[in-house]
Parts: sequence; C-alpha cells; structure tokens
Amino acid sequence: MRSKISLVSALILLTAPMAHAAGCITDKGSFGAYKNALAQDAANAGVGGAGMQALSTAGLSDITWRFESRPSSQTGVSYGDPAEFLAKRTQSTANAFVQQARRKMTQNQNVFDALERQFGVPGSILVTIWGLETSWGGYLGNSPVVGSAVTLASYCRRHPRFEPHAIAAMQLVDRGVITANTRGGPSGELGHMQFLAGNWARFGVDATGDGRADPYNAVDALASAANMLRANGWRAGQPFGQGTSNFGVLSAWNDSGNYQRAIAYAAGAIDG
Repeated sequence: MRSKISLVSALILLTAPMAHAAGCITDKGSFGAYKNALAQDAANAGVGGAGMQALSTAGLSDITWRFESRPSSQTGVSYGDPAEFLAKRTQSTANAFVQQARRKMTQNQNVFDALERQFGVPGSILVTIWGLETSWGGYLGNSPVVGSAVTLASYCRRHPRFEPHAIAAMQLVDRGVITANTRGGPSGELGHMQFLAGNWARFGVDATGDGRADPYNAVDALASAANMLRANGWRAGQPFGQGTSNFGVLSAWNDSGNYQRAIAYAAGAIDG
C-alpha cells in the first residue's frame, strides 16, 4: 500500500429529506410494488438511468429478509466483558484477534500513520473496525448491494430509516462507484469497512489519488472510516475508553454498545 496519502472528497450530493412515497411491506410478494413506489422517490432524488436500471433489476434478498424476519437472531444480549463479545463475533479468542490486528497494522504502518496524521484517528481503532467488519478484507460479502439495500428499506421494521441508503446505492451506481451487480453485506454494506451507501456518499474519500473513492480499495475504505469518525467529533490524541468523548463517537459507526466496547477494548490492547 502507498505511504503517501492524498485526499480528494467524493462529490456525491445527498438530497434533502423528502416525503416518502414508498410505504413499507410485510410480505415478499409486495416487493415489486415497493420497488415501483421507490422509483418515484429515486426519481425525485435525481437518480439517473443507470441507478434506475439497477433498481429495476434488483431482486429481493432472501438472506436479508430472513434475517429481518427473525429478530431473535439479532441478539440484544449485553456482554459485560468485551473480550467475550469479541470472541463470539470473531469465532476465535480476543487475544487471537488482537494479535492478528496488531500484525496487520504493523504490515501497513505507513498507511495507518498517515491516516492518523490526516484525521486524528489512531490506527488501532481503524484496524479493529476493519477486522470486525470484514476480517481485514477476507470476506466482503456476497449479497447484491442494491437488492439488499432495497430489501432492507422495504421491511417495515427498518423503513423509512434505510430508504435513503437504498437511494444512495442507486446514486453510487450512477457515479460508477458500484454497479448493479456489486456484492457486499446483506444490509447493502460496501467494501472493506462495510459502509452503508449513504454513509459512503457522505464520507467516502479518495486516499490513493487515483481519482475515485472506492469502498473496495482498503486504503480508501480506511481513510473514509477515519473521515466519518472525525466528522462525528473524534478528538485527536484523546483517550477512547468507555465514558470518554471519543468512545461516544463510536456510536456513529455502530449503535451497539457491545460493538463499541469491543472496538475500544481491542484497540486499547493493540496499543498496549
């Protein structure tokens, strides 16, 4: 990876909140009708031909629908010990995760140092999130991004909070950031850091200087995560343990207390 980081902001413009024409659905058979209604919202948001074609061909994501239909699979258990949650999340041990994350950071020290100088976010935080999201790029997801984002937006428990992300996914198709066939997470997450499309549109940066902000490029993805944390109030050089201001910023990345505590715990162990 390149040690010199030049940053060019992604120029995707998000539209102001709109009245939602599309209503949520409670059965798979209504997905086509939902897409037809969503198309009007997308047109109002300025989605162009490529994005509208991606919506037209998007299929319902069965894995997304199954996951959302089984709230019990989305555990609300609070783990008092972040190491226990980390082990469950990674299906390993907390120590094994920390050791692997530390090696990954050492292998790419120039990149992480440059990102910390630019954004003020420690490499230990970024490498931890990277590991938790995709096992450092080992698995980026196999669900169609647009179809998954639209499926999630259609589901009543998630609508309308996630409809802007579905529309943003179409905008990313228009911009050439992704295609109608790009694969990612089952909620429409993108690339190495599993950004939701609307968050990538807001915070994605070109850190490699190749002229495009690419969520499937590790350096761009890491820089964009740092950009997102800084934009949400991260304070350079300040502690990030539970109860600190920086710990609170982690909620902008993931609103799960378990997840936030695991990030802080692992990053602290990496630094230690």
